[in-house]
Amino acid sequence: MKNVLIVDDEPAIITLLQYNLKRENFEVDSAINGKEALQKIKAHEYTIVLLDLMLPEMSGEEVLKQMRMDRITTPVIILTAKDTEFDKVFGLEMGADDYISKPFSPREVIARINAVLRRYQVTEANLSDVKEASDDNQNQVVGPFTIDKKQYQVLVDGENLRLTPKEFELFSYLANHDKQVFSREQLLSGVWGFDYSGQSRMVDIQIAHLRDKIETDPKHPVYLKTVRGIGYQFVSGDD
Repeated sequence: MKNVLIVDDEPAIITLLQYNLKRENFEVDSAINGKEALQKIKAHEYTIVLLDLMLPEMSGEEVLKQMRMDRITTPVIILTAKDTEFDKVFGLEMGADDYISKPFSPREVIARINAVLRRYQVTEANLSDVKEASDDNQNQVVGPFTIDKKQYQVLVDGENLRLTPKEFELFSYLANHDKQVFSREQLLSGVWGFDYSGQSRMVDIQIAHLRDKIETDPKHPVYLKTVRGIGYQFVSGDD
């Protein structure tokens, strides 16, 4: 059975979501602060987490950041009263799978949960195929870069570039399609697993962060190039 962790410090919201999720045959657990939420997430395998950002003791951003640093891949939907573009981009950059602004209807939340879980199932299947194909070779060399798929690292001359999980996924995706040009929408779909209009700025931000780490001169990139009017292209230099 699918089980959901609701993390919110407003009892009325927890009660509302519990009632409606149980009607849809979800098992429901809850936490009222960030520290309690992180403890439960580490102790249990939840199908999905509904995570408020404005939490006591530890913010939702910190909970999400720690989850992804610990390689906990449980899908997360952010629930928050914040509704600026920066907040949305930040949450999704940190590894959230979707974002719902308060106030919301329970029907919307359930629809978003089901959509995220469908995407997650497809992604898990794809990752399983990739893992089977790469089990015999955990390291992939592309140009001067060594991609360590087991350790989630990219190295140059043995030095770890210390990419975030999302930067690693973006780099790996582009490096596996050497010289192919991608639009921002295609990268959203291929790396983040969704295609939301208005979220293309998130791709630009991640590309900029990635360039800072992989390029000698980020303002004049050699590997991660901008294709004007289209999007981005990774060029390894390998013939």
